[in-house]
Amino acid sequence: MNQPVPAMIKIAVASGKGGTGKTFVATNIFYSLVKNKISAVLIDCDAEAPNDLSFFKAEPLSSIDVKQLVPVIDTNKCTFCGKCHEYCNYNAIFLLPPVKMIKVIDDLCHGCGACSVACGYGAINERPVILGTVNSYSFYGLSSIIEARTKIGVTSPVPVIKTAIRQAGNSAPIAILDSPPGTSCPFIQTTAASDYVILVTEPTPFGLSDLKQSIYTLRKIKKPFGVIINRAGLGSRDVYRWMEENKIPLLGEIPFDEKIARIYSEGSLLAAEDPVYFDEFFELTNRIGNIIKDQITLALNK
Repeated sequence: MNQPVPAMIKIAVASGKGGTGKTFVATNIFYSLVKNKISAVLIDCDAEAPNDLSFFKAEPLSSIDVKQLVPVIDTNKCTFCGKCHEYCNYNAIFLLPPVKMIKVIDDLCHGCGACSVACGYGAINERPVILGTVNSYSFYGLSSIIEARTKIGVTSPVPVIKTAIRQAGNSAPIAILDSPPGTSCPFIQTTAASDYVILVTEPTPFGLSDLKQSIYTLRKIKKPFGVIINRAGLGSRDVYRWMEENKIPLLGEIPFDEKIARIYSEGSLLAAEDPVYFDEFFELTNRIGNIIKDQITLALNK
């Protein structure tokens, strides 16, 4: 079965839990690409808490609202039959037939339109609701940063994340997707759009537990991946042993080091401060690019 060569290689940087260092890795990889004069896009998909822009002096380009259609129920036409309530998988329609009360809970609505299909009385119309924004920035005139930012109170950032990824289009040869933490829908949406996933973990019991969940999820959606161990030297060797036993590729290690923590806490980039790490982050991208090309070649020869 032939597999088309992607116009843009997308590398997601993800983790099973917050605080492992995925944003640290994503921003440093992006910086190493830009400084090597390679056009790239950094997409901050952590829409509920985006912070990639904290590490760059970027110029704003555009901002678009991400909207979703939610139902509006005309109580003059509604018979309170309950069909719309039954069809809603997200419990977004509150109904009390005895007192003829029906209400749409906007924050729970996913805009699927099932209630409109269910209603046989023409009692449901739709109105747009803003879920968040997608903001685009220019960095060094060569590359761009795209930030997904969900409006406070919105329960699912997925539509905002999807819009941010679409906004990147094929505007550069490579995109770095800074994924939301965890393994729920936002993580799946981001990693499913990628060609390769870098999982960032730490050598602790929590790090190992969440790494296992992430790998299980990625294998289910058939995404190739490798692991970077951050804060190496902290904790035990359990993560290493488990990875060896299960033949999980180790892409690299970042030591548990006061200097690295200081640079990051000051809002600076390790790749900008240390030429050794600058080269290592750039080489990491090259290796992943070769892995992706090999996989495409193998698929084309099948």
